Amino acid sequence: MAPHTDRRPHPSGSRPSAVVFDFFGTLTDPSAELLRKETLQTTAVALGADPERFWTAMASSFPERIIGAYGGTRDTLRTIARRCGADPDEERLDRAVATHHAGAERVRTPRPGVLAVLDHLRARNYRLGLISDCSSELCEAWPQTAYASRIDAPVFSWREGHRKPDPRLYATAAARLGVPAGECWFVGDGGSREHDGARRAGMRPVLVTNAAYPGVSGLRADPDSYLPEHRIDDLDDLIRLLGSSHDNG
Repeated sequence: MAPHTDRRPHPSGSRPSAVVFDFFGTLTDPSAELLRKETLQTTAVALGADPERFWTAMASSFPERIIGAYGGTRDTLRTIARRCGADPDEERLDRAVATHHAGAERVRTPRPGVLAVLDHLRARNYRLGLISDCSSELCEAWPQTAYASRIDAPVFSWREGHRKPDPRLYATAAARLGVPAGECWFVGDGGSREHDGARRAGMRPVLVTNAAYPGVSGLRADPDSYLPEHRIDDLDDLIRLLGSSHDNG
């Protein structure tokens, strides 16, 4: 499906030179989000905690976990397990951390075709950034992921200590890319009020509708009420949208 666009020039009057992506549901397979509860309950079993209680505790602690309030994965699992009435020893924690990281890897499975899209954009000399509201698992595993070699400037809420739509995240991404915010496009599926944050930061927001993944929009945390003018159904459409911006820039 062709991207929806008003075809007006970029607000800064210059062509985009960088693209900043959301991570979960944008670069990752949106349908993999449906695995999240199952993987967390598997971690609970490894910890000796009640699976349903652990799932609820992990979900309710999300705002704190993604700004590093509990430390790394090991300390986080120990804290949440104790909150659920379990007290795993070190050996049990070892197994639970390994189980948890394996589950996190399933949830961050790449979106079909996304690596080719990133490679195409890099070949066209776009700088690529990332802003993710994430807990420790992604940060700890990042260097081993298929995304790491393709993203020039990853910005993680867990490391920065604040979450979207905090303007500091967008400013940090632009600074690390070495590109003015006005020359950055922000591409995401609309959780965490990320598009309004991008707009306020001076970036041009693009919504990925995930139209081919019915039901996943309900999984977004803190969905954005702001609807960007640019909307695409999948990331393949981003290449055409960027091409049209050059034609009109």
